[in-house]
Amino acid sequence: MPRPGQVIVLCVIALLTLGIVMVTSAGLTIDARHAVSLKGMLTGRPVIYALCAVAMMFLASCVRIERLRGPLDGGTARRLVLTPATWIACLAIICLGLVYVEGFGREVNNARRWVYLGPASLRLSFQPSELAKWGMVLIIATWIVHLGRERMRRFLTGLVPALAVTMLVCALIVLEDLGTAVLIGAVALYLLLAGGARWWHIGVLFPLPAAGVVLAVLTSEYRRARILAFLDPYADPQGTGYHMIQSMVAVAEGKVTGRGLGHGVYKFGYLPEDTTDFLFAVICEELGVFGAALVIFLYVLLLLAGASIARRQTEPLARYVALGIIATIGTQAVMNLMVVTGLAPTKGIALPLLSSGGTGWILTAACLGLLVGMDRRAAARAVEAGVEQAATGSAGAPAVLSIGAPRALAAPAAS
Repeated sequence: MPRPGQVIVLCVIALLTLGIVMVTSAGLTIDARHAVSLKGMLTGRPVIYALCAVAMMFLASCVRIERLRGPLDGGTARRLVLTPATWIACLAIICLGLVYVEGFGREVNNARRWVYLGPASLRLSFQPSELAKWGMVLIIATWIVHLGRERMRRFLTGLVPALAVTMLVCALIVLEDLGTAVLIGAVALYLLLAGGARWWHIGVLFPLPAAGVVLAVLTSEYRRARILAFLDPYADPQGTGYHMIQSMVAVAEGKVTGRGLGHGVYKFGYLPEDTTDFLFAVICEELGVFGAALVIFLYVLLLLAGASIARRQTEPLARYVALGIIATIGTQAVMNLMVVTGLAPTKGIALPLLSSGGTGWILTAACLGLLVGMDRRAAARAVEAGVEQAATGSAGAPAVLSIGAPRALAAPAAS
């Protein structure tokens, strides 16, 4: 029976492999100059990103999450300043600001969501919002651990500072990416509630972020158009409703068995963003219900394994980080599936480990690697406890007592 960490590794590899195949299929063109070959596929960017993601997953599994907690002595302010979470928060905020600086930020499809790595001529870039998304999990988890559940129940000194940082990060992101900002805010609220924050405290402050989301929609013409298209996509089928209609038709055309891998039609200029935000529609068209069920099954299995790891953690920071990771992946996957199937307005939110994107693949796999490391160390602790318990029983204590009793009861017999 595989351990939960091993299940996560298998799910990550399966999702990345499926992502490589489907991104390549969605990127097919009728131009003979861009024909797909096995050599080109194996040396293409998706394969390179997937290999980097797997490598980062195994490297991250070697990280002991308690080392990211920072010092436990001194005042709360001093401890938080010295913790790595604070450094990650500062780095994320700086990178989010660089998006809007000419020469650093990269614009794609009228959106500035990328920062260049090196000279612009190399076209190497990353998404700061991905760093902020995963960094906020560690930041909120660290805040909860350093304050403790009792202090988290306080309004001004427990909840407000955490929400202030969350709103600052979301405000920097929402200018270009409303979907990711909503995702970060939702996961932060979930972690704060899990950490001891009161429901009515969050209810008092909830109108502020809600007003921010409404303002972001009302001040953006294309966001207003997306809301109207969601309410009635057929009111403007060739304009604002085109994207949603094409996605739903592609999903429906796959039926049970699909058209066959590579035989999809809507990726040839009919379905926008087919390799990124709407890759699931291509999966449904080409692989049918079976392909869609496979994707959902892998995500459910991944989340169940992550939840199992989170329950077994004795270190508070590890438990909250694990909860944040599975909440982020689960929420992001649900948001994307709802958009693709027409259950939510169109927004730029990718399908984790499937939709094309180097930054998303690498950072998501790295965070899942933290879960793998947690599971491995939990298994090692269980083995050590079993060995110690067996040794205690052989030292003269009755076998029934030494096996079934807690360690605190068995220890005196060994002495």
